[in-house]
Amino acid sequence: MTMLKEDKLAATTHMNAVQLKVGDMKVMSAYYQQALGLAVLEETAEGTRLGRGTRELVNLRYAPGLKLPARSEAGLFHAALLFNSQADLAATVLSAAQFDQGKFVGSSDHLVSEAFYFTDPEGNGIELYFDRPRDTWTWNNGEVRMDTIYLDPNNYLETHLSEQAVSSLQSAGAEVGHVHLQVGDVGTARQFYVNTLGFDQTTALGNQALFVSAGGYHHHMAMNVWNSRGAGPRKDTLGLGEVLINVPTAEEIGKLAQRLGFAKIAHHHTGAELRFKDPWNNQLRVAVA
Repeated sequence: MTMLKEDKLAATTHMNAVQLKVGDMKVMSAYYQQALGLAVLEETAEGTRLGRGTRELVNLRYAPGLKLPARSEAGLFHAALLFNSQADLAATVLSAAQFDQGKFVGSSDHLVSEAFYFTDPEGNGIELYFDRPRDTWTWNNGEVRMDTIYLDPNNYLETHLSEQAVSSLQSAGAEVGHVHLQVGDVGTARQFYVNTLGFDQTTALGNQALFVSAGGYHHHMAMNVWNSRGAGPRKDTLGLGEVLINVPTAEEIGKLAQRLGFAKIAHHHTGAELRFKDPWNNQLRVAVA
């Protein structure tokens, strides 16, 4: 189906802070501060907001009594933090590995990016990555070429780590580059995230995974069924609390609200923001940047 321009998300759409429901606030907050070099932006009885500089990256919400989700349930696959330079990425990878090497789960050259993967103390996936220049990405018929090639972490650190990056860990810039979800099936994900929300499909791996973006990015969101094929709506568990997407204007929010209404998807529209759930009960919020 060909979508009209007005049915697509604005080119400047981007991701923002990821909210996680956590059971042990002390342990989780310590990990994001000490392992990933995030600073506390705000701390209340309800939770802790952490980031780099003034940019919020992770919002930890205290959720006592909730259980950890099963690996086969829908929810978060990983939240991905994008770094401004290879040196800043290397410094954070080193910090995370030194804090707990057992939380490192792999590294890959994806052609469009260089990525390192970790798991936080409550099992939430984390990707730390650096984008290669856009003019080096290869596109064919509207889809970007990505791959998964082994990336030697020791060689990467030897090549890119600098004393300055290590010493300025907490002040180095970073942002939420993309959010990758576990879902029950790719076809339903495509109908929701592409045909209704208005993302562009940037690549797909058959019926296993889907990558989508706005404005020609390699992906702002992804959905896979590698652990969760056939999963139904999520229960209220620890893990992903909310995905925040920023658009440039309130007009964009209004147009999205119309698309959701046309698709008969329940939503709450305040004018400044829009809240709704995907088919697996993942909570999404769209707000003006």
